[in-house]
Amino acid sequence: MAEVYVKNELSYKAKKTIFHILVYAFLILITISVLIPFYWMLLTSVKTQVMIEQVPPLLFLKPADWEINNYKLLFEVVQSGPRRGQPLFPFFTYMKNTILVSVITTVGTTITTILAAYAFARLRFKGSNLVFVILIATMMIPGEIFILTNFLTVYRLGWYDVFNQTYWDAVLAMTIPFMTSVFYMFYLRQTFKQIPNELYFAAKVDGTTDFQYLWKIMVPVAMPTIVTIIILNSMGAWNAYIWPNMIATRDEYRLVSNGLRGAFTDSSTGRTDFGQQMASAVLVTVPLLILFFVFRKQIMRGVSRSGIKG
Repeated sequence: MAEVYVKNELSYKAKKTIFHILVYAFLILITISVLIPFYWMLLTSVKTQVMIEQVPPLLFLKPADWEINNYKLLFEVVQSGPRRGQPLFPFFTYMKNTILVSVITTVGTTITTILAAYAFARLRFKGSNLVFVILIATMMIPGEIFILTNFLTVYRLGWYDVFNQTYWDAVLAMTIPFMTSVFYMFYLRQTFKQIPNELYFAAKVDGTTDFQYLWKIMVPVAMPTIVTIIILNSMGAWNAYIWPNMIATRDEYRLVSNGLRGAFTDSSTGRTDFGQQMASAVLVTVPLLILFFVFRKQIMRGVSRSGIKG
């Protein structure tokens, strides 16, 4: 009997070890596949054009061979051509536009998300479940389908004009259509529903209004989830490409993602300076990485608190 028990114990330990090995091997594989693009971006940003075009490609580069000039040239002024006197890559202009659009979009999305999530989580009104189901159903529709309707709306509001679009017209066109998110409503609603109903009834007995209960009790309790929404929405606005590229009629109105695409391509030859393009991509990516590492604990806490209850 003891021998059978020992065999079963050894078999269980062997299966558990194999399972852990497979899990860690899978995680390592996923990690490598995620890190390779970042590594290639960094490596390309310190290569010369000759190194970039070399076949087979260089996978490693000594620090002594790094082409730091790719970063320096980004802030130099063009000496000739139609862009004479302008920066080779108007980094600060694009960054200003991107930060402004990200802040406005994130603030608007956060406010609408909090109000809508509270309404669906705590307020009881006729047809609330049906309305919520309809909103959730819209998540099944690809976002690209809404581009046409958003474009027509922006055009009729006078924010899109090929010849007379102002800077604030472009900002409004890039922010107003994206000041709400059904996914974030659902995400925050799950957190709100985990707050005990007894707390709400006790607050009502004390004479607290729904609005006061929301801002003084529910928002502080759900702050990790709200911080997660703010960070994720900021990253989404920062990386937006299709809509800003379509709606901004002038180069100085565009976001950094749009600037990266065409700023380093020679219109006469069609050749792209990938070294400088990747150097600028590194400078654009660094703020997002810093933002994530600074608030990583809040992101993890917000994800764990939201759960799937409710």
